[in-house]
Amino acid sequence: MDQLFAPWRMAYIDGADKQEGCIFCDFPKANEDRKRLILARGELVFVILNAFPYNPGHLMVAPFRHEGDYENLKDEECLEMHRFGQRCVAVLKEAMNPQGFNIGMNLGKAAGAGIAEHIHVHVIPRWEGDTNFMSVVGNVRVIPQDLAATAAALIPLFEKYCREV
Repeated sequence: MDQLFAPWRMAYIDGADKQEGCIFCDFPKANEDRKRLILARGELVFVILNAFPYNPGHLMVAPFRHEGDYENLKDEECLEMHRFGQRCVAVLKEAMNPQGFNIGMNLGKAAGAGIAEHIHVHVIPRWEGDTNFMSVVGNVRVIPQDLAATAAALIPLFEKYCREV
């Protein structure tokens, strides 16, 4: 029998890694982008790797301004958030060659938002067969790539795509 180990997931499951405050506010202010998995910054938004991804390369785009209601975003924030979403897709296509994407927002706890008080867009690369029996039967998701390796592959591409604006 094969054994799969994903010890970093325990921090999420048992809440030991639960961050006080708002990660979307605190992480950019810390100016520790590599450590905090921030891959790119714009004027109003930034891109961060999800520390508990659904798939390798699971990114989030969030405004710097703390806002939980979609309808309260300023036009400039919406536009830059979605433009950075486009860059995320371009970067992930070049780096990881996914066969599709899920892009969206979970608005409110009832809709599945883990951090409902700060709006953010998820950009999730997908491959045929990336959901298998492990998710369905074992309620376990297997992520085949380390976060640091994912970040190392994506950072140079974000530098390229963000410079092209």
